[in-house]
Amino acid sequence: MKLSRRCFLSFSIGGAVGTALSPLPWKLTDDLSIWSQNWPWTPVPPDGESTYVDSTCMLCPGHCGIRVRKIDQRAVKIEGQENTVLNPGGGVCLLGLSGLQLLYSPTRVKGPLRKIKDDKGLPKWESISWSLAIEEVAKQLMDLRAQGRSHTVASLVGQEDGTVPQLLKRLIKAYGSPHFYHMPSVEDTQGAVLSLSQGIDGFVGLDVENADYILSFGSALLDGFGSPLRMMRAINRLKEQKGTLVQIEPRLSNTAAKADLWLAAKPGTEADLALGMAHVLINQRRFNEDFIYNHTEGFELFAVMVRNSYTPEAVAVTTGIDAATITQTALAFAAAKRPLAIFGHGKGQAPGSMREAAAVNALNALVGNINRPGGLHAMPAYDYIDWPAPFLDGIAYAGFNAKRVDGSGTPSVHRFFEAVDAAPEKLQLLMIAEANPSYSLTGCGKIKQAIKKIPFVVSFSSFMDETAMQADLILPNHLYLERWEDIPMRAGAVRQTVGLCRPVVAPQQNTQHLGDTVIQIAKALKGTVAQSFPWDNYYACLKQTMGNQWQDMNAKGAWEKEPAVVSPEPGFKTESGKLVMMNEPLKKILGAIVPAPEGDEKKFPLQLVAYDSIRLSSGYIGNPPFMNKVLPDTVLKGNEGFVELNPETAGKLGLAEGQSAILTTPHGQVKVRVHLNHGIMPGLLAMARGLGHTAYDGYLSGKGVNTNELIGPVEDPASGLDAAWGIQAILAKA
Repeated sequence: MKLSRRCFLSFSIGGAVGTALSPLPWKLTDDLSIWSQNWPWTPVPPDGESTYVDSTCMLCPGHCGIRVRKIDQRAVKIEGQENTVLNPGGGVCLLGLSGLQLLYSPTRVKGPLRKIKDDKGLPKWESISWSLAIEEVAKQLMDLRAQGRSHTVASLVGQEDGTVPQLLKRLIKAYGSPHFYHMPSVEDTQGAVLSLSQGIDGFVGLDVENADYILSFGSALLDGFGSPLRMMRAINRLKEQKGTLVQIEPRLSNTAAKADLWLAAKPGTEADLALGMAHVLINQRRFNEDFIYNHTEGFELFAVMVRNSYTPEAVAVTTGIDAATITQTALAFAAAKRPLAIFGHGKGQAPGSMREAAAVNALNALVGNINRPGGLHAMPAYDYIDWPAPFLDGIAYAGFNAKRVDGSGTPSVHRFFEAVDAAPEKLQLLMIAEANPSYSLTGCGKIKQAIKKIPFVVSFSSFMDETAMQADLILPNHLYLERWEDIPMRAGAVRQTVGLCRPVVAPQQNTQHLGDTVIQIAKALKGTVAQSFPWDNYYACLKQTMGNQWQDMNAKGAWEKEPAVVSPEPGFKTESGKLVMMNEPLKKILGAIVPAPEGDEKKFPLQLVAYDSIRLSSGYIGNPPFMNKVLPDTVLKGNEGFVELNPETAGKLGLAEGQSAILTTPHGQVKVRVHLNHGIMPGLLAMARGLGHTAYDGYLSGKGVNTNELIGPVEDPASGLDAAWGIQAILAKA
């Protein structure tokens, strides 16, 4: 809106009552004075009719229902929908609120770009038409296929569910390659344990709304874990109803600060702590005997293991938590009516240790709160996409059945890039959608190195992120406020729900829906690949896929599957029909030793851990300017990032608050500033995820440090996924 001098004075005087002692009026005055001097670039929408469009946010795994206010054809505000299937309590987080800055960002990729070389042989970007861009991708693919090298093509997406990722997966299969990957997350590890223990292919649901005792093993419940607003509301309800929250992590986070009990366990020992608590429940017979004896198998083998190796006294030495506290916490957990143990560190963007996931799963089994109100639920995988199998000709069949670059077992993105780095000839073309591995994966320096060796890289990014900068061709996708898409809910959901993302405004740039781009590439390849894509466009594909649910979904903004009827039988899908607490695979997992973080402790005597903040986007989407503005100056000041350490540690190093220092790990060296924090264990260093971008724009690039540049991956021996929680480090005066 336009603000006259008279309105401004009225606002200032009228708002003075009750805020005279607050810095808010002065901050607003400062902001307004800055804005008033920059009117040419300040977006001032013209007067017009006010309308609202409901959609689904796609900026984080929470996928909240949003309502966008428009003046004529311009979106001017994003807020949360009230009491809908997607947003029962309403509201929107900081990232969701900032969506318009992403939509109208002047630094968005404005159309298809091809990397060429200038007169000096240096790379630069050239704008090309969409038809030429599709033709170039198709030519690269056809040439490889003609050489019998279809298996040297790969695709990486942000998440696997939904029609758009599945279209790309279908293209890869019909073309003839086994190399379809998605960015790793805690859901990969949870799903693997769910399959082993309950025989269910799906994801873990967390009934946090009905739990009365939550035992969190490092989950940032108040800083963006799962669905941020849902978790915040659940914790508030828990506190209002006198429930209990226990937070286990080495740093006093927002979640730990609000917890009834904070257990500062040594990082990497959470699995031992969970098994120590299991020892208490078994030794004092405080487990749910009806559930254990009637609905589980392998309990006796599990009991022998924890009795022999995980006494509270032994675990106290490992974790740094005294035996009495371990015992008391375990007994309080078992005494609750609806206890729930949660696995997944931070926001859950890293897979974590399968051993820890199995140990936490065992705690939920011991108290019998599996598939029960307030407990852990086994959610079956989404199966509404019922397309016929793609056509495979001889080339496609041979290529699809070729050995994957990352080897056998669970597809591992880290192992994939390691293999490409070691033998570049194994991969000739990579397509990347809704993912930024050159920034978001631990050890991203080596990821960048591997991507450089791939002859042809195609990015579908809407922004010039770190991975898009390395691409040979960018075919920018519509932003989520400009497109149709189905959004299957995971993130701990206890009911299958598919949200509908719908266009709020017309595309602001010369972008194209990724679904349409994939269909066009498939049709340009002709033959059996084209035959596997019978749809004229993505909208037709989406509407046909949703079938009878489409009309209801379009009206309500989501399709919600009817909840399963709660029965006395938990409904496990194992051969015995019981939950498996111990068998040979689980024995190996629980007995495995996850490799320690990189670094020689003598050379690197400290340990660096990364933490998540609700004020920092640390996934595919970079922090919008608004979120940077609300960061405390103990996280980012100017362009300098901070490292947290205990005053005791700082004293030994001769460092003081705000002082510059050099942080070194086996992966690199950076300059940081020091922030003293009594809420972190001595000997530890902590840094926020989400800073240190080297791409995007001037609002984000060059600010702070990317922790993924300093922390390398640690392969979980059970899953092959990344189980890193930190790295050895050294901090010295600058």
